[in-house]
Amino acid sequence: MLLAGVGIPVMAALNSALGARIGAAGAAASLFAVALCCSLTALLASRSTSWSAMAGIPVHLFAGGIFVAFYVLSITTLAPKMGVATAVLFVILGQLGTAAAIDHFGLLGAAKAAITPTRFVGLVLVTMGVLLARRPT
Repeated sequence: MLLAGVGIPVMAALNSALGARIGAAGAAASLFAVALCCSLTALLASRSTSWSAMAGIPVHLFAGGIFVAFYVLSITTLAPKMGVATAVLFVILGQLGTAAAIDHFGLLGAAKAAITPTRFVGLVLVTMGVLLARRPT
């Protein structure tokens, strides 16, 4: 997961540069074509997907794809305007707040994990960090 975290700002910088050259929508479409090729290669290599199980999966579970597209389009459009670090800081803030709410209420099938005072203080500190990082020097 640490490497996935390392990839987010690298991806944001690359997406931003590509979007500046061909536009956000063109960049997103190109990136998704590459991602599809990579995913299909992993799928074929793993041979672990039960295609018959696909018929019984609730449609709403595929909505994650909408969030992926929204993220790619957002970061590709906004990172050049606000800077990669600031864009990623806001992404992290959104991730932590939403993850805490999902855990607290056990939403979307997640195990419940209450927002404790310590967790709340951590979220406040991250929020303060985002605000400080955005503050002009």
